[in-house]
This record gives sequence, C-alpha cells and structure tokens, in this order.
Amino acid sequence: MISDPTAPHVPVIDIQPLIENSNEKHTVSEAIRNACTDHGFFYISGHGVDEALQQDLEKVSHAFFSLPLEEKWKIRMELGGRAWRGFFPVGDELTSGKPDLKEGIYFGEELGPDDVRVQQKLILHGSNLFPEQIGEMKKVVLEYMSQLKRLGHHIMRGISLSLGLEENHLHNHYTSDPLILFRIFHYPVQNAYAELDAPWGVGEHTDYGVLTILKQDEVGGLQVKSKSGWIDAPYIPGTFICNIGDMLEKMTKGFYKSTPHRVINTSGRDRYSYPLFFDPGFDVRVGPLPINHDDMTKAEDSERWDHANVHAFEGTYGDYILGKVAKVFPQLNV
Repeated sequence: MISDPTAPHVPVIDIQPLIENSNEKHTVSEAIRNACTDHGFFYISGHGVDEALQQDLEKVSHAFFSLPLEEKWKIRMELGGRAWRGFFPVGDELTSGKPDLKEGIYFGEELGPDDVRVQQKLILHGSNLFPEQIGEMKKVVLEYMSQLKRLGHHIMRGISLSLGLEENHLHNHYTSDPLILFRIFHYPVQNAYAELDAPWGVGEHTDYGVLTILKQDEVGGLQVKSKSGWIDAPYIPGTFICNIGDMLEKMTKGFYKSTPHRVINTSGRDRYSYPLFFDPGFDVRVGPLPINHDDMTKAEDSERWDHANVHAFEGTYGDYILGKVAKVFPQLNV
C-alpha cells in the first residue's frame, strides 16, 4: 500500500453504483475521467467478481506452472494456430524486440468449429488449449472470462459517461461484440534466468485496445509511467487495476492517454498476473468519438515508447492488433 499520501499514486474507484445503475454512477464516471486524464490507470473496487472463483483461478494457475516443461509444452502456442492460444516458455514473448522474463498461457473467447469466424479461419478466433492434468482449469478460466467480460461492459458505460457521451455509446459503436483476450502470466524470480539478460518481467509498453482489467497477486512489481516518473501500482486486496489502451487514445484524440507501464519483479518470489483485454470488435473501424475537444485540455504530447503515432492509423481494430502481435511472437508467423 502507499505509505506517503502526498506521493503520486493510482486512484481507487468504487464502481458499485455503476454496476447497480444508481444515481451515483455519474460520480463514478467523473472519477474515471480524472483517473484517465491523470494516469490512464485506476483501481476498481465494488466490482462483484466472485472471490471464490478468483481463488480457484489462482489454484489452477499455480498448478499449471508447477508442471514440468515437457507437460506444459503439450499445449504450446504452435498448436493453437491462427487462434493464437496456448503456452509459451520464458523468453519467448518479446517487448520492443527484447525477451520478457515470464511464461504464460494465451486464451480467448471459446469458439467452436461451427462458428463462422472459425470457418473463415479468422486469426485470433477459435478454441482454447487446456492441460489434461488440470481438469478443472477449463471451467474456471471460461467462467472467469465470462464474469470479466460482463464487468468490462459496465466499465465501458462509465468511460462513455466520463466523456460526456450517452452511456451505451461505446458499446453500440465499438464493443457490443468485443474482442476478448485473456492471459495468465508467471514471472519467476528475477535471477532465475540470468542468461536472458532481461532486467524486467515485461518491458515498457502500452496496451493495444480500449480497456485492460488486471488481477495481480500480492507480490507486486507493476509500475506506471506518470508525469513525475515511474510509480508503483501495488496489490490492493479486493480490487482489479484497469488501464486504457491505444485505441481509446486514438478515439479521444489524445485526451485520454494510453499510459506506458512495465513489470519488474525484485521480490525474490514468483509473481502471477491475470490481464483480460476488453477491446473493440475485430472488424470495427476505429475513429474519433463525437466529443467536444475544444472543451478538453489535451494531455501533454510526448514521444511514445515505440515512436509510433496511433492517430495516424486507419483501419479496423483487427488490422491494428495483428500488426502488433506479429512482433510479439514472430516465430509463429500466422
């Protein structure tokens, strides 16, 4: 927890009024607006996600990453094909071309062979891979994704209101059928893979879409790049931490910034994290929102970590994310 109340920190927002659709939801949306303009990050409490389910998720995750590598390898990403699902080992995921000190499993919305998107062989769409040794993992992961997807719709209503829009505007135009991607990451202790020369669990980056909802454990290590430098975003019991991505920065013409963040695990303990990405539909074209930018103070312009210009991008969200993920796992070439 934050010991110095005067130090920069990521705010905590109780979103229960938003979920209950009470009159206090406008207070919540104002808090979201302030958080998005100050940090691009905010914790949420009062989210209603089942605590027992979260504990089950931690249990199956720890069980999976405790398996021998040859067992984890049975659901490797190469077997997921165009669906882009499965396990990757430490060092295989790159940030800015450099290996991250983490291993993980990629998941997405579970789609069967009869789904038209699967029949069209649309990339990032398909079925997930689960280990046979942990039979309950599929049920737990799919239920967790379902609850987080529902939560994502609530938060997007708050973001719409925070921009002075009708509360279902973003839902109706961008996220009625969101692209849902979910990850389980395991960060070993920092010196466990000295040969990689990776000083971080995840290097500086921004997320691609509109909203990330992150469950993290008590180990911590997440850092957010603020105007005053890097600040810690530690574990707070009963909360998730949310951040906005590149597409929301593009939609708002920079009023809401996609904030760089990173993970450095110096705890001497293994770390686990669970980010769910709630993003525009794959085929949705992303453009500016109908908001009055003249009444908004634009965030200070600064060069992005990747020297890219999200405002120059034209196309669908699928176009954008495919250009990004191909750099994360170039060896898959899907």
